[in-house]
Amino acid sequence: MRSSKARLAGRVALVTGASRGIGRAVAQALAEEGAAVAVLSTRLDGAAPVAEALRASGHRAHAVGADVARPAELDTALAEVRRALGPVDVLVNNAGIALRQPLQATSDADFERVLAVNLAGPFYLARRLLPDMAERGWGRLVNISSISGTLGTPGLSAYCASKWGLNGLTRALAEEVKGRGVLVAAVLPGSTDTEMLRGSRFAPKMSAEEVAKVVCFLCAEAPLAMTGSLVEVFG
Repeated sequence: MRSSKARLAGRVALVTGASRGIGRAVAQALAEEGAAVAVLSTRLDGAAPVAEALRASGHRAHAVGADVARPAELDTALAEVRRALGPVDVLVNNAGIALRQPLQATSDADFERVLAVNLAGPFYLARRLLPDMAERGWGRLVNISSISGTLGTPGLSAYCASKWGLNGLTRALAEEVKGRGVLVAAVLPGSTDTEMLRGSRFAPKMSAEEVAKVVCFLCAEAPLAMTGSLVEVFG
C-alpha cells in the first residue's frame, strides 16, 4: 500500500526494464511513495502483469512495450504514457543486457546491441524527457549502471564499456541541467540476485529490493547537491 509519507504523490515515474528484477522492485518502491508508474518492458506482455499488480494494490500504473534501443518505439510509448498518466517527472533507466563471452567471441553485432540497450537507450530517453523536466523546474533521472562501470571484468567487455559510458553520460547530463531543479544520478549495484546476474561468477550479495531502496531515496529524498553522483551499492 502507499506510504503514509507519499513523497512522490502527484509525480509520474517511468521505469524501463521493469518486468522483473531491479526494475520491477523500483516500480513497486516508487508506487509506494505515491508516484503513478509507467512500467516499460520490451514486450507489453512482460510489463502488463507488473502494472496490474500495482493497480491491484491501489496504485496508478500503466504498462507499455518498447525496445529502448529503437527511438521510434520510444516516441510511441512516451506519447501513450503522457496520455495515460501525464508528463514524466521521474525516469529510471534500468533496461540492460549482458553478454558473457570473451572478446574474440563477441561479434560486431553483439557489441552494438549491448551499447544500444545499455547506453543509447538511456540517451534517447534523456533527450526526450530531461529538457521538459528542467523546463518545469523539477525532475529526477536515475540510471542503473553497475559496479562494472568502475572496473574491468573478463568476458564482459561490451557490458563494462556500456556501463563506463553510462556513468559519463550521467555526469554530463547532470551538468547540463544543474540549477534547474533536476537531479541526475546513477546507481552502481554489485552482484544482485536477479535473473540476469545469477549466471555470473559472483555470488549475489543483495536483493533487488535493496537496490530499489537506494533508487527511491535518490528520486524522493536526496538533496539536489547529490546531482551527478555515482552511488555504489556494492554489498
